[in-house]
Amino acid sequence: MGIKGRSGVRKKRPSAEDLFVLNGKPTFLQAFPLSMQHVAAMIVGCVTPAIIVAGASGLSDSDSVILIQAALVISAITTILQLYPLFKGKNISFGSGLPIIMGISFAYVPTMQAIAEEFDVATILGAQIVGGIVAAIVGIFVKQIRKLFPPLITGTVVFAIGLSLYPTAINYMAGGTGNENYGAWQNWLVAFIVLAIVTFLNHYGKGIFKLASILIGIIIGYIISLFFGMVDFSSVATASWFQLPQPLHFGIKFEASSCVALGLLFAINAVQAIGDFSATTTGGLDRMPTDEELNGGIVAYGVSNVVGALFGGLPTATYSQNVGIVSSTKVVARKVFGISAGILLLAGLIPKFSSILITIPYCVLGGATISVFASIAMTGVKLITAEPMDFRSTSIVGLAVALGMGVTQANAALATFPGWVTTIFGKSPVVLATMTAVFLNLVLPKPKSNAKGNEKQ
Repeated sequence: MGIKGRSGVRKKRPSAEDLFVLNGKPTFLQAFPLSMQHVAAMIVGCVTPAIIVAGASGLSDSDSVILIQAALVISAITTILQLYPLFKGKNISFGSGLPIIMGISFAYVPTMQAIAEEFDVATILGAQIVGGIVAAIVGIFVKQIRKLFPPLITGTVVFAIGLSLYPTAINYMAGGTGNENYGAWQNWLVAFIVLAIVTFLNHYGKGIFKLASILIGIIIGYIISLFFGMVDFSSVATASWFQLPQPLHFGIKFEASSCVALGLLFAINAVQAIGDFSATTTGGLDRMPTDEELNGGIVAYGVSNVVGALFGGLPTATYSQNVGIVSSTKVVARKVFGISAGILLLAGLIPKFSSILITIPYCVLGGATISVFASIAMTGVKLITAEPMDFRSTSIVGLAVALGMGVTQANAALATFPGWVTTIFGKSPVVLATMTAVFLNLVLPKPKSNAKGNEKQ
């Protein structure tokens, strides 16, 4: 019996062609290398937000390990829920059923840093529960809500996220704020070596060397940092070999301004996920996603974040770099992605592995992540320029980014306002930039066009 199509009849015996069928059953040996490719492309991005939040919160090494563990475990579970929907209904579904990878998202890092510095991890998790509920509601009413977030608006938000992460990367390259060797030449040397390796592999590498460029850069940078005496293995020695996630280890706290800030970001990321779902289906399945798939994918994204918060897992989102792999390889078999999730789950259950991750020097992480943050910003630029950059568009983007970045960089600008105003608008530029962009897009008049389609100036 032959294969009719990517979602058609499967062969009785596994073959290489099963890799290109959504419900295909390739052998483990066929699927495993491709699964590792997905893990290599996303694992650094998955654990780094947890490391950044742990540092901002001042967590101990043991608590940092638990936070990283939870990040890996929740990423694995949310990926599985997307791959294998729990149910599909007429008006609401749970899970997209698409070949997608979920992981802890950098999009939330600026706001999480602000909340962590002002409050604690428990406050982040409480706000995440509210955000997850918001995302689930967006999923239910995705058709109506997505109109508020055209590419111009989502691009502005993504651009602001990328810009706001630059100081974090630079501080990390210098050794990490608070480090007694902050700014030392050794830190900068290691950071630039890592950056050079990542950049070289991104432009000249092929196959796994290009896809895993960040991971390779970190490994080489880590080895170099050993010779400078930058690595402390004491936390690894005391870590256990196996440990289940610890529900409510950090507690849950609800603080109004934090809930508003993260809730808005969840709404934005829920809409932005439509782009990743669409890119996955068009690149790997030669079609657009169905309303049922979008509804189920976003609802599952919201609900899984609510559950993830109870286990200490930070906010997750679809991973665009893995979407890129799907588009380039055309491999869509869910078994490949299920194995990737299994690898993440196994890594999350081994504290030894998580403890090794927190020994990575900040300068190594800085050299690797600055290219990630640059990529985020430029992704925003691509989304923005997908529409004609007329006077209206440049006004929306320019004012949104100017207000968002300007207010947060002028630290005393909101000193006379209540504390909740500073938490929502003054700590991270993303919220203010988002609200400004959405508001301006609604109120500014759209340019009229003449019969030939040219704008009247």
